Amino acid sequence: MTKEQAYEKILTLRQELDKANDAYYGNAESLISDFEYDSKLEKLLELELHWDLQEPDSPTVRIGGKPSKEFPNVVHPVPMLSLSNTYNLDELRDFDRRVLQGLENAEYSYSAELKYDGMAIRLRYENGKLVLGATRGDGQKGDDITANIRTVDDIPLRLRGDFIPEVVEVRGEAYMEIAAFDEMNQMREEEGQAVFANPRNATAGTLKLQDPKIVAGRPIRFFAYDLLLENSDTELTQTKKLELLTNMGLPVCEIRSECATIDEVCDLIEQWDLKKHSYPFETDGAVIKVNQERYRDLLGATSKAPRWAIAYKFEAEQAITQILEITLQVGRLGTVTPVAELEPVQLAGTTVKRASLHNEDEIRRKDIRVGDRVVVEKAGEIIPQVVSVVNPDAENRSEPFTMPDKCPACGSELVRMDGEVALRCINPSCPPQVRSRIEHFASRDALDIDGLGEAVVSQLVENGLIKTYADLYDLNAEDLIPLERMAEKSANNLIEAIQKSKKQPFERVLYALGLRFVGNKVAKDLAKAFGSIDALMQASEEELTQTDSIGPRIASSVSLFFDEEKNITLINRLKEHGLQFEMIKDETDGPQKLDGLTFVITGTLPGLKRKEAADLIEKNGGKVTGSVSKNTSYLLAGEEAGSKLDKARKLNVPIISEEELLDMIS
Repeated sequence: MTKEQAYEKILTLRQELDKANDAYYGNAESLISDFEYDSKLEKLLELELHWDLQEPDSPTVRIGGKPSKEFPNVVHPVPMLSLSNTYNLDELRDFDRRVLQGLENAEYSYSAELKYDGMAIRLRYENGKLVLGATRGDGQKGDDITANIRTVDDIPLRLRGDFIPEVVEVRGEAYMEIAAFDEMNQMREEEGQAVFANPRNATAGTLKLQDPKIVAGRPIRFFAYDLLLENSDTELTQTKKLELLTNMGLPVCEIRSECATIDEVCDLIEQWDLKKHSYPFETDGAVIKVNQERYRDLLGATSKAPRWAIAYKFEAEQAITQILEITLQVGRLGTVTPVAELEPVQLAGTTVKRASLHNEDEIRRKDIRVGDRVVVEKAGEIIPQVVSVVNPDAENRSEPFTMPDKCPACGSELVRMDGEVALRCINPSCPPQVRSRIEHFASRDALDIDGLGEAVVSQLVENGLIKTYADLYDLNAEDLIPLERMAEKSANNLIEAIQKSKKQPFERVLYALGLRFVGNKVAKDLAKAFGSIDALMQASEEELTQTDSIGPRIASSVSLFFDEEKNITLINRLKEHGLQFEMIKDETDGPQKLDGLTFVITGTLPGLKRKEAADLIEKNGGKVTGSVSKNTSYLLAGEEAGSKLDKARKLNVPIISEEELLDMIS
């Protein structure tokens, strides 16, 4: 390769990386995978150094993206550097050798913290009061998003504790938990809005909004990972910094450890890698820092990254495959979603054959076509997504995809509601909608009817045995035995499960009805506020909006649902079958065993998932919050409890196990 050819290649790589940076930092969109980005960046750096062609505006020198024009810009007094990445343990050991050499064999240890996949944030406190929240931007300057930051519950507006310096600079990560992200995306899809590709993009996109009220309604979380003090103690360590942050009232990464050697770090990373799908948030690796503060200045930094820290990335959960066909899926509320049918590919331990394309706008933006080779990603438990097209400039590509005018299932005209991006089928008898409504009714978070999965529901509908979820309670075992793979025992078990569902509490029944915009939490709030379905049906929109978490949009949806005669008929049939349509007396009137008590849950519990434990506490009158304070009644702690356990001990908050919680409510 000549120098001219190398320069052409360098310009191409810079263009591609700049475009990816602008999308990632400016619009919260991922045009290429992290692994692909890092690979191109590494190749670019190799070419620039070999041919002496590195320039100040190269992506190998600059950090992140440009600050936006929508927000005021702020200068970071200490640059917010990015971290160098590595994807294998040998390179991690090379990092350790460089540290050892730079410190001339001095003794040191490492702080290893699980790496959340979120958005870097800078906070500034003066005299204990939050005065600034900013994005990283290009590392030197970022966006002033203080108004949005103030809406994040995890971020205290005023610091607590005895040690509060005049000026405190905090670095941290904003993120969304997977369950909350999924629930938000589901609601957006039902509303016909564009869904977010992943929690990281959703977080970054939310914090760049101009309306803090919208930001406040989204499930943004935060944890702090660094503390910058004007007169820093030379004996300060990363471990001590995290303790100070906790004492000030800021959450920190709970999954962390101090390691004496790089071998300990490697062992820890391998353990975390095995558990990565068990965490409630997305993680893409670990951050390893020299623990001792005094060594950081000695080791220094490049123009882009510190030499005393590195990010280890877990193996990318992405694969390249081909789109064989684009099909259409009709959801419970009539939303028509395009789906990529893929050449089967192994990804995250499973065989992936399909990936959601969300809506027509998303397909156009990424220019996805049948026959394309694409990057498919599966992060955490989220459904597979098409990240990008591998061959956008290939010849003989198929024609751009266009959505049909009619429903692929029933032939009805598709409509686009005002302000929505999705197309909808508004025929309530459309078979996929009928099936989806029944599947939702029987789902785990609704009436939890064991054995009534997608395949069984499809057979029941196709054989004309049921048309609505109320028809389930008219079934008997003889109706079910002729169905495929349905022996007498299975039929009897299913009938028993259907009958057992009549005991589910009112809030679950309300959620199971499938009102638009009414998720688990909203159903619970409505059930508690009104006590019965009759009271709820008679409530005006104004009365509905006086309930926690109910805004005008939800109130309108609830009113419209009860205005439909067919819905009232369904409810009356369910009443006749004995389903619960009012709160039990001791849930509404009498004192409950956990009344007035506030719990925080941390770590992995032996028998319950966190959500199950939270539901159990709330069902018995207690309240669950995300952070430990002097107002916390109990910390429910499992394995790997982390910093919340330390904070509870310092505040003398009683610490209980899962077994002790069950004893309290038994």
